[in-house]
Amino acid sequence: MKEKEEQRLIVLKEHEEELRKKGFKYICGIDEAGRGPLAGPVVVASVIMPIDSMIEGVNDSKKVSEKKREKLYDLILEEAISYGVGIVGQDEIDDINILNATKKGLTMSLHELTKKPDIIIVDALNHIDTLGIPYESIIKGDAKCYSIAAASIIAKVTRDRIMREWDKVYPEYGFSKHKGYGTASHIAAIREYGPCQLHRKTFIKNFI
Repeated sequence: MKEKEEQRLIVLKEHEEELRKKGFKYICGIDEAGRGPLAGPVVVASVIMPIDSMIEGVNDSKKVSEKKREKLYDLILEEAISYGVGIVGQDEIDDINILNATKKGLTMSLHELTKKPDIIIVDALNHIDTLGIPYESIIKGDAKCYSIAAASIIAKVTRDRIMREWDKVYPEYGFSKHKGYGTASHIAAIREYGPCQLHRKTFIKNFI
């Protein structure tokens, strides 16, 4: 591993190292993908990585190319002590709002873990049900903490794969390209074809 990348990862793991010094062994990072799109689910991932994990390229998923994310996804799942994914669909997002849907997805992802964490670190969420496990909310955690960055990649790749599958059902909207986000081409497609079952009704009021 190049020296510069190794140093970046050491810095990315600083907060987790501090937690370990306080006696926390199993640290679970949590992040989501899909809070902003006009269509599709929100996906929340939880992951516990080994202490010595140093996967080259792990970073906030938004800073990593789609091709690289797919490779990192496989490497992260290979190394992970445990991981879980919670998926909350567009209908429930409309019913309970995106923030509550994200919080629900977080709790769902924790239920999937086979190893109970000692502490959870999560990207900018508060008032969450962590099944009684202590947690820290870290602003821009996906860019500051290794485990949250790893979770962000799991969540993003999982959601992108879902949206690519839906693209086969509704090719006219271009879901494989924009993954449901509000691009000009996506909004134009909504106006031309109307919404499909994947669209969040509460998000597209201005476009129909």
